[in-house]
Amino acid sequence: MADSRTALVLFSGGQDSTVCLAWALSRFAHVETVGFDYGQRHRVELACRLTVRDELRRAFPGWASRLGDDHVLDLALLGQLSDTALTRQRAIEMQAHGLPNTFVPGRNLLFLTLAATLAYRRGASVLVGGMCETDYSGYPDCRDNTLKALQVAISLGMDTPMTVETPLMWLNKAQTWTLAERLGGTALVDLIVEHTHTCYLGQREPRHAWGRGCGQCPACELRARGHAQYLAGEPAAELS
Repeated sequence: MADSRTALVLFSGGQDSTVCLAWALSRFAHVETVGFDYGQRHRVELACRLTVRDELRRAFPGWASRLGDDHVLDLALLGQLSDTALTRQRAIEMQAHGLPNTFVPGRNLLFLTLAATLAYRRGASVLVGGMCETDYSGYPDCRDNTLKALQVAISLGMDTPMTVETPLMWLNKAQTWTLAERLGGTALVDLIVEHTHTCYLGQREPRHAWGRGCGQCPACELRARGHAQYLAGEPAAELS
């Protein structure tokens, strides 16, 4: 029996958010998606989002009836305020305070707050995001404590219960591939490889065994390493 609530998935078109979308479609009666255009260097992901949604409908008819509207929010101001390797043409590197310069300050805080605003209007009470603090770049707005605090703040500020679900929070990238297989079999794994986009540099070529991208940026390296571990059958944590 599907959960009768409506879920809104923060959907970038990347591997993690696609797995989260599949996770939501397997659970909730109605699922909508929201993306954000913030002047990101890899804005090719905005086009990939629509392809992934279409392919999910085609490959999984049982989910098609649950997949509702898509929304894209214009957050150009975030790109204008940020001086990062995701919003400027600059080399990706570590900074003195220990965070990579791909960290966009406030991004997930803003994403979830605006997603909650949209969810309120759309009658959704569940926000689903691909944040993770197991295999990640150390972004503080991906941490579980940050998101739990934000869930409380959003629910209080809107005077309505709003649940923030992060199904990948304690999974590494290999386990994320495993979760994709459990949710949709090899069809979902193949869809992720062929159609999603995670590369920070916005490159769609070459096409690797794990997907498309430059193969050298931190996002590609994480994805490639996790895929290799997944194929090697490394032990996975308990998946919900």
